[in-house]
Amino acid sequence: MFNDKSILITGGSGLFGRCFIETILRDYPSVRRIIVFSRDVQKHNEIQQLYPEKQFPQLRFFIGDVRDRERLIRACEGVHIIIHAATIASIEAAEYNPEECIKTNINGAENVIDAALKAGVHDVIALSSDKACAPLNLYGATQLVSDKLFVAANNMKGSKDIRFSVVRYGNVMGSKGSVIPLFLKRKELGGRSLPITDKRMTRFIISNQEVVTAVEFALEHHLGGEIFVPKTPSYRITDLATAIAPNMGQDEVGIRPGEKIYEELISRAESGNTIETDGYYVILPSLTYTGHRALDNYLEHYNAQVVTDGFHYCSNENPVFETVESLREKIHLYIKPAIKF
Repeated sequence: MFNDKSILITGGSGLFGRCFIETILRDYPSVRRIIVFSRDVQKHNEIQQLYPEKQFPQLRFFIGDVRDRERLIRACEGVHIIIHAATIASIEAAEYNPEECIKTNINGAENVIDAALKAGVHDVIALSSDKACAPLNLYGATQLVSDKLFVAANNMKGSKDIRFSVVRYGNVMGSKGSVIPLFLKRKELGGRSLPITDKRMTRFIISNQEVVTAVEFALEHHLGGEIFVPKTPSYRITDLATAIAPNMGQDEVGIRPGEKIYEELISRAESGNTIETDGYYVILPSLTYTGHRALDNYLEHYNAQVVTDGFHYCSNENPVFETVESLREKIHLYIKPAIKF
């Protein structure tokens, strides 16, 4: 799938980008280029130290911001695939800096779409978040607009051979937005208790490698305009705290403004356009002008079935939940350096 292809990753110096680079270099030795497009010079340097140029000439590094349309167009020359991972993902940062969030998450998405169309890119996958589903905060609202832009881009491509789709998922283990590093740090420093926002709180959980796998699935199967939602387990925040620090107390501190008690990846309003396959839900575009996206075509293409009426995919009603033991195993497996429990 990636052999002899040139791939550009916006925000490519982040956790997803690093996992994606490792996966592609391992599984696709004949990849032509992997272009890391990011404004973080320090992270570029860190990746370059891991992958020296003499050993990994496929890796290229572009200092740039998705807000800069012309720089994006330059970076996309000769690119076959774009993975759009650049975003301002902090709820608090978005509320205090709304214009900056809009510039990156919405205007940046428009620039990626425009650059892809101008450069003759063939496949574009944008990464999204549970916050885009029925958003309560500005970050979620900008992410929803971004998703809509990528879905709608399929209706304005004309005769160009290009497909735009989205991958939406929940909390990534070990990411900056994850509570796991906070809990581990509290334990390491010898704290007496862990702060629990609300003891009813549940979240979906996914590893970076599973996100990469979802992106690979989307690239291999997408027709254009789909939002792919990988099926992932949920966890209870109290179970996570117990898994990390069974001997520490749990202090309920209240949820933050714009935060949800439960995560939702597919709303009831989206269920009318949602189909289900083995490992994924696929939200189909509600409006297309391309003339060949009949539901039967999608069902046959994905070997899928329509979800039940009124379906929604919510972390508190998920049929699959992590246990304290399975959470502990996953933290040992995915969070480095490992912390003794």
